[in-house]
Amino acid sequence: MRHRKCRRSLNRFTSWRRATLISLSKNLLISQSIRTTSTKAKSAKPLVEKLITLGKRNNLASRREAFSILQDRSLVQLLFSEIAPRFNNQDSGFCRILPLGFRRGDGADLAILELTQKIEKKKKTKKSEEAQAKPKEEITKPSVKPATKPPLTEKPTRKFIGGLRKIFKKERDSL
Repeated sequence: MRHRKCRRSLNRFTSWRRATLISLSKNLLISQSIRTTSTKAKSAKPLVEKLITLGKRNNLASRREAFSILQDRSLVQLLFSEIAPRFNNQDSGFCRILPLGFRRGDGADLAILELTQKIEKKKKTKKSEEAQAKPKEEITKPSVKPATKPPLTEKPTRKFIGGLRKIFKKERDSL
């Protein structure tokens, strides 16, 4: 009998289930919103809540514990510097699960798992990046022609076998 076995097994082995939940939490911290099945979302939510709580503590022990789960230094840095400070005035409820409907192929119940407070990322277009990189004075093209290539009649400075010379230095070395 399965008395007091409350964990969702997700039809996986223990290590596979742990890897799935860690992967879901990593993707949630990076993109701040993911689309998955509702069962996986319900299983990953406590892990994400725990990680954000560790981020709010902001000491060496909590950084080490977060790193033992996430295994990514840049993601731990993101968690402690950007994500956790947004939730300083909140004790819980860092994530929410929004029902999305059923998947067409297999009828699985889908949901969106997202952070309650998101950062708005500004999308830059290529034109705006170029305009910021170059001032208007530098955009005008100079009237000087670029240098031309040397004529083909000159011999190249390196021989074709240049790289092979290091491999086959002398005949007696090859024996």
